[in-house]
Amino acid sequence: MAKLKPFTMPKWGIEMSEGTVAEWMVAENAPFTKGTVLTLIETDKITNEVEAEADGRFVKLIAKPGDTVQVGALLAVLSDGGEASQAEIDALIAGFVQADTSFTGDDATPAPAPAPTPPPPPVPAAPPIPDGVAISPAARAQAQAAGVDVSAIHGSGRGGRITAQDVDQAARPDTAPKLVGSFPSSPSDGPYASPMARRLSVLHDVALDGLSGTGPKGRIRKADVLAAVDARTPVPSASPAPAPSAAPVPAPVASGDVDVLPMSSMRRTIARRLTEAKQIIPHFYVRRRVRADRLLALRSAAQGKRPSVNDYLVKACGLALMEVPAVNVQVHGHEIHRFGRADIAVAVATEKGLVTPIVTGAEGRSVADISVVMAALAQRARAGQLKAEEFTGGSFSLSNLGGFGVEQFDAIINPPQGAILAVGTARPEPIDDDGAIRIVPVLHLSLSCDHRAIDGADGGRFMAALANLLEHPELL
Repeated sequence: MAKLKPFTMPKWGIEMSEGTVAEWMVAENAPFTKGTVLTLIETDKITNEVEAEADGRFVKLIAKPGDTVQVGALLAVLSDGGEASQAEIDALIAGFVQADTSFTGDDATPAPAPAPTPPPPPVPAAPPIPDGVAISPAARAQAQAAGVDVSAIHGSGRGGRITAQDVDQAARPDTAPKLVGSFPSSPSDGPYASPMARRLSVLHDVALDGLSGTGPKGRIRKADVLAAVDARTPVPSASPAPAPSAAPVPAPVASGDVDVLPMSSMRRTIARRLTEAKQIIPHFYVRRRVRADRLLALRSAAQGKRPSVNDYLVKACGLALMEVPAVNVQVHGHEIHRFGRADIAVAVATEKGLVTPIVTGAEGRSVADISVVMAALAQRARAGQLKAEEFTGGSFSLSNLGGFGVEQFDAIINPPQGAILAVGTARPEPIDDDGAIRIVPVLHLSLSCDHRAIDGADGGRFMAALANLLEHPELL
């Protein structure tokens, strides 16, 4: 008799909450040996290989390539190598209980099999769920266990995906509504209107009395007031105001003219983190022009393999952060963490999104050493082989779009870091050189700062220190 146990989504790092099965490296019922790579799991920004801890075989693969599931969710049924009956496999799947892995630490091993539980009471068999239905693995299992037909459920998840909460709601018995009284349609101190509608009514001298609101419970909205302004005619008290004109509907796009691409796990994480950064962090920007002719001349005179301009920038940022430590910080709630070394996260573009591998201790490395380290990090980043510690943390970020001809831009801070430097291309511009006007290559720099931790004077001092280092590159 085969010994079966669940194979679950592993957890790498305390912040990991879900992962994507990129690819199964072994087929169902194919035997494997200890150390064999079983599957590739995509997390926020890397792809991890899960190796076998012992000889065995998968008697059932549950998650499909591309499925994104929570940490601890059942991915497959693992056997010690022996054959297993379908009844044994079904029993393990039915009795599986997902463990709470919110704060279990970095444990990449499959969760141990739970203790046997008494079988649930019989429920009506649910209709089979077609493969094309957008439903989470947890919701699929819950619908099959509760005998719920998902064809009538409207998913509340992203893109209409059916969630476990939707299935739970559908499984509840219908209850008759209980009337508890009428809901007040308007406050006692005037027409029921939104604050924006009230301000617009005063600004445009539009009486709210007599306007019929199109909002919930007849609430007068901004659109109702603007419609009355556009009409510029008295609104009768007994008749509703004209409804706002509907927005033009764009012409349908032929299916062959657009490619609909699902967001990867990395892209979803980038979108979430950058949205949170712009909503929570009060950004302010410090911009400065820096002459680059001496730096470019020093680079041209380098022997052997020349470091890139970006390598010099990493070194210069590391030294400037040591000179102005108020910028070398992370923000954690109501605490500011100030670092004694410059761990600089450098933005690298990959096919799946932006990755920021970290050059640790940049202030103490030579430019040549930074060039070697950065080349290796960039190569592993594009291959999806970075370790978690190579792209998490960091005390400062650098983003350089000069290679694409971008002259200047402002970057979004990568939390919990307190600042990021955006660098454009070096273009010829006139400068004052000891009273003489010269045309030399000039870099446009923009420093984005978190105003919760960094003051404007700190940003100004950092940019002054950085400009001095770049304009006198022998200091590097």
